[in-house]
Amino acid sequence: MAEQIEQDKVDFERQRNQLMQLSSQKQQLQFQSRVLKDALEEISKTKEEKVYKAVGNIMILSPVTEVKKDLEKEVEALDLRVKTVQKQEDITVDKMNKLKNKIEGKNKETKEDKEED
Repeated sequence: MAEQIEQDKVDFERQRNQLMQLSSQKQQLQFQSRVLKDALEEISKTKEEKVYKAVGNIMILSPVTEVKKDLEKEVEALDLRVKTVQKQEDITVDKMNKLKNKIEGKNKETKEDKEED
């Protein structure tokens, strides 16, 4: 029984590490999405017909409508990835809660067994 408790504790730690990684990834994606939304807002304000767009290491002049469409697609993709990571976070938290309850239940059983002796 003690071995199973230890294994559950290891699994819990693994899930906790995964949750921290997912949270970090989600924050990065949200930040990228916010930056793109800000760029989209600025492009919407411009009266220019063409703007510079970074392509690799160079800047090229592109129509505002094309750049705006590209940014909207990127924002949509990032927001979808954020939702996916959020679902993964929720699943991980659920697994952690189940493991926590399992560990606490086994610890309680172990204490009760020791008290009976």
